[in-house]
Formats: sequence, structure tokens, C-alpha cells
Amino acid sequence: MIVRFVVLLAALALVACAAPAPAPEPTKPADFTGVVQAIAPTVVTVRTGQAVGSGVVYKRDVVVTNEHVVTGSAEVTVNYADGSESGASVIAADPATDVAVLRTDRADLTPAEFETDLPGQGAWVLAIGSPLGLQNSVTVGVVSGLHRSLGANIEDLMQTDAPISPGNSGGALVDARGQVVGLNEAYVPPQTGAESLGFAIPAATVVNVADRLLAGDDVVHVYLGVSVGELTEDIRARLGVDASGGALVLGVEPDSPAAEAGARPGDAIVRFGDAPVSDVDDLFTALRGRAPGDQVTAVVIRHGERVDLRVTLAARR
Repeated sequence: MIVRFVVLLAALALVACAAPAPAPEPTKPADFTGVVQAIAPTVVTVRTGQAVGSGVVYKRDVVVTNEHVVTGSAEVTVNYADGSESGASVIAADPATDVAVLRTDRADLTPAEFETDLPGQGAWVLAIGSPLGLQNSVTVGVVSGLHRSLGANIEDLMQTDAPISPGNSGGALVDARGQVVGLNEAYVPPQTGAESLGFAIPAATVVNVADRLLAGDDVVHVYLGVSVGELTEDIRARLGVDASGGALVLGVEPDSPAAEAGARPGDAIVRFGDAPVSDVDDLFTALRGRAPGDQVTAVVIRHGERVDLRVTLAARR
């Protein structure tokens, strides 16, 4: 099965809050016809034997897709929006982020434009791919959440309610301007009780990993071992967190670098090494600049007090 059927291994922490003032409804474009016409030539179908997935043109002869789409394959077939097809070789893949790069037999492809800044929660997005082999199918939804995790190894995902089905894996999650903001990754099937619960790898991760793979570099991932969320004003008030910004620790994995350093749920990470942390994005950015074995002081606010945690980072398992 091209799209992995997954069950979230840890419940997302929910914080009860008073009903906020009504927010204006987001403005939905009259239609997405122009966006689809612009992006469709950059989305492809990837076939490995009887299995089918999707991909996005990254360079004139390179396609990015999910690692689990091409697992075990050295050669695949790529179908293009113009009705043609060609062979492609699997250059390299990174199972930890589920990103793979393919070198196609064609060198005249039109690359998609990747937007590495995260979209806002509630932004309109389109999922484009080949669900069940139906090439260039389009579904519409919004960004439901950011910085989600699927298990211990697939981290920092975007959540969307744009319907994703088997075969969508590796396809494009596109914003209302036609820029690729993510690579479709997985969905939680309805039989688990979920409804419209899909996930995508952020474009920043895709670009970072694809460039390393194309350069022949090893892709090493730093492991901290915390799940984090945004520290909103309401959460600060309700949990008594005395910090104007930071990344809120929702959970700490047992035997992880964070656990060994003494991190606790409810901590607000406000500095990581030399980098100030005003939100979750700052923390992930700081982590990307580190290597396994680095010793870093993480500053957290706990019950109104500053606590310095000495963390020895590890490689992601």
C-alpha cells in the first residue's frame, strides 16, 4: 500500500480554553482553476510494478517523492501530465524524513516552485497527485495544524483536511498561489475514527533533504525527544507559564536526550544554545544547525523560574 495506514502513537495534548471572539471566515478563492493549471505539469505519477504513488518535479531531470513509494526499487516508471512516460532511477532516499529523489530519463521538465516558509494554520491548500492511479486528481482543504508527529521518527509534519488517499503519497500540497508547501505523506484511515486527517512533509524539509541527497551527502538527523506546541497567551495564562515566547513542551520521550537532561511537560523552551526560541519554528531551525553528540544548553521557564538543561543530542533512531 503506497500510503501507509497509520495510527497516531501519542494523543496530541489539548488545552481547554474559553471561547474566543468570533474570527472572520477565511476568504476562499472563487475557484482554483488557475492554480491547478499552473501546477499540474509539475506533478507526476510514480509506478513501481503494480504499486502507484505520486511525485513532484524538483529540477529539469529530478523528481522528489516519498521514500516509502520507491522502497526496494532501483528503477521506476514516471507518467507525466502531458500523457508521456519515461523511466527513472532512484538516486537516493532518506527513510527518516520519507524523502527520495529520482533521476528521470527526460531532462526538459518544468520544476515546481517550493515555498519553504510554513503556511499559517487555516490557510487554503490543494492536494494534487494520483490517488488509486487517477492521475492529477485535486482535493481542497486547509492547513489543520503544524508540527505534528507520526510516531517517534516522522516529525514536524503539517496536518491538513484536504482528502488524501492511497496513491497521493509523494504528491504536492500546494498553497493558493500555486507554490508547493509540502509533500503529501500519509492519512489516518476512517476506520480508526478519524475524518479528513492527512499529513504532509513541509517544503523546507523536502528541499533541505533533497539537496543533500543530490549532493551525495549523508543525511543525519538530530534527535531531541520532545513533542512541542505553540505557547499562546491563553495557554500561558492557564498553565501559569511565565514566558512571553517559546516552544511549549507537550511530551518527553523516555530515555531521550531531553529526558536525560531533565525536561518536563509544561516547560517553555526559550533558548537553545546561542539561539533565542520565540516559537516552535525557532526550535526546529536551531536543531537543524546541530549534529549528534553536540552538547547544548537549553533554557526553559518552569513555574516562573529559569532552568538550564544540559542536553547531549543524539542521532534519530
